[in-house]
Amino acid sequence: MTATVEAHPTYAMQALDLSQAYDGRKVLDHLTLGIEPGQVLGLVGRNGAGKSTLLRLLLGLAQPQSGQAWVFGDAALKLSDAVKQRISYVPQQPDAMAWLTAAQLMDFVGRFYPRWDADYAHTTLRRWNIDTRKLMAKLSPGERQRVDLVRALASQPELLVLDEPAAALDPVARRELLREIALRAGEAGTTVVFSTHIVSDLERVASHIAFLHQGRLLLHCPVDDTKEHYARLWLPPRFTSVIDAIPALSHRRHGDGSSSLVIERADDRQWHDATRLEGARLDILGLEDLFVEIAE
Repeated sequence: MTATVEAHPTYAMQALDLSQAYDGRKVLDHLTLGIEPGQVLGLVGRNGAGKSTLLRLLLGLAQPQSGQAWVFGDAALKLSDAVKQRISYVPQQPDAMAWLTAAQLMDFVGRFYPRWDADYAHTTLRRWNIDTRKLMAKLSPGERQRVDLVRALASQPELLVLDEPAAALDPVARRELLREIALRAGEAGTTVVFSTHIVSDLERVASHIAFLHQGRLLLHCPVDDTKEHYARLWLPPRFTSVIDAIPALSHRRHGDGSSSLVIERADDRQWHDATRLEGARLDILGLEDLFVEIAE
């Protein structure tokens, strides 16, 4: 018999020991994550890292093979109508209700949200040059994604979940979306969770970062904490024997026998003693370099 685990009362979303596999391939591996209200969390990782699966499990759109998830204290698989009204979700490839026009979609969806902002929906669709008389199925992928983003934002959610929201947007539309996310978070205290592989988007709007790699959470911290906090340590071949004793986020061995490790600065702001070995070299990593170094 499995014991019931209680949700943490301060989290907007919480995952505890989530695991999921498809066709024998593990997509999430005992992942635990807590997201506090008001955070703008950028969920970053390569394609196939488990980002979309994690978002779907957190929202109760799929059942995990093990572990539990909650939203505003409700079990994700049993969300109440009151909690659902506080959430907006935009999947990576919006294709729901393709038989409606954009105008009909807004009218229909708006009836389910007590705080629906019809003026915002109308004004934004017009500004983004969306023909609201067209069927959703007749719009381009970028236009469909814009309509779904407007739908999500017009409900004035307390929790906004976006799966690769900029995937089909041009640079101008992407920047406008990021401004909107920052505005919502700053003025209304909206909790935002968005997955992306565009690291520059994280640096513009995210307050926190969660780094997924091969189904595991490698890093979860405020974005500011990543500045000058991680580095690439290069070691000559003669130090191979000490590599395993060095705590590292990633380790790569090169053809000439040398090694490179991604290491973290200690709480006392000191780097690992190995950085003082003869021939060692330390390169401070920015957020994009950190992503590339770990994800490769």
